[in-house]
Amino acid sequence: MPTTHVLIAGCGYLGTALGLRLVADGYTVWGLRRDPQGLPPALHPVAADLQDPASLRALPRGLDLVVYTAGAHGRSDDAYRAAYVDGVHNLLEALQQQRQHPRRLVFTSSTGVYAQCHGEWIDETSPVEPNTFAGRRLLEGEQLLHASPFAATVVRLAGLYGPGRTRLIDQVRQGTAVCPAGEPVYLNLIHRDDAVGALYRLMRLAHTAPLYLGVDHHPADQGSLLRWLAAYLQVPSPPLEAIPNSIKAQRRSNKRCRNTRLVAAGYAFRYPSFRQGYTAILTAAEA
Repeated sequence: MPTTHVLIAGCGYLGTALGLRLVADGYTVWGLRRDPQGLPPALHPVAADLQDPASLRALPRGLDLVVYTAGAHGRSDDAYRAAYVDGVHNLLEALQQQRQHPRRLVFTSSTGVYAQCHGEWIDETSPVEPNTFAGRRLLEGEQLLHASPFAATVVRLAGLYGPGRTRLIDQVRQGTAVCPAGEPVYLNLIHRDDAVGALYRLMRLAHTAPLYLGVDHHPADQGSLLRWLAAYLQVPSPPLEAIPNSIKAQRRSNKRCRNTRLVAAGYAFRYPSFRQGYTAILTAAEA
């Protein structure tokens, strides 16, 4: 059976983990990023800048799959436009100019494209009306993919956590975390290894839907999550703090996302909720 050639564009935290999973199963994987020196030896390095079309002229030939996992370098509109609009446009142009014919492009977007913020349940059919520059730029990137001549699959990932990403753990341990008072504030999460597994599953399917939500089974009430972490760490529970109305109006989270379509595609979660995922992280840290 011929080797499948995969390009991971923006090969960082998630892309590197995906690349190693693919290599372990016999795929040939190229990792594209500005400075590829830190890539594991198993991944073939591609030194290129997605914002510089000239640097994309020498992509590996004969690509079968392309996965776009780039992230924004900063929290500004310009940074998000560069990562999710300009970068996508430049890569699509390069693939077409080089007469590449990948059978599918996979784009990691975000549940941040949804503006709902009152605990609503969300799925792939829910209205998308992003009210932040981040959501708008991500949606533009999705639209570029779907308007291209290539088959495209978009995965809107929830908050990514996993090895090395311990912000909430650190806040609880240091006593700087606070639980929002009043009605529940929901977070949607997915462990890095489940994000890798979901992408891997979709890449191997002959046919996919154009869009999936990459979230675990159980939206997490922020207060419950923080109190659970405190109990596990055996530290005082974070105090309750009222959220000012001005911040509530700007809040981008507080919706509940369903993963029914992803599960129907055959993906079985390793960490169905934050409890299993954070237990694995904390157990590994203790070891």
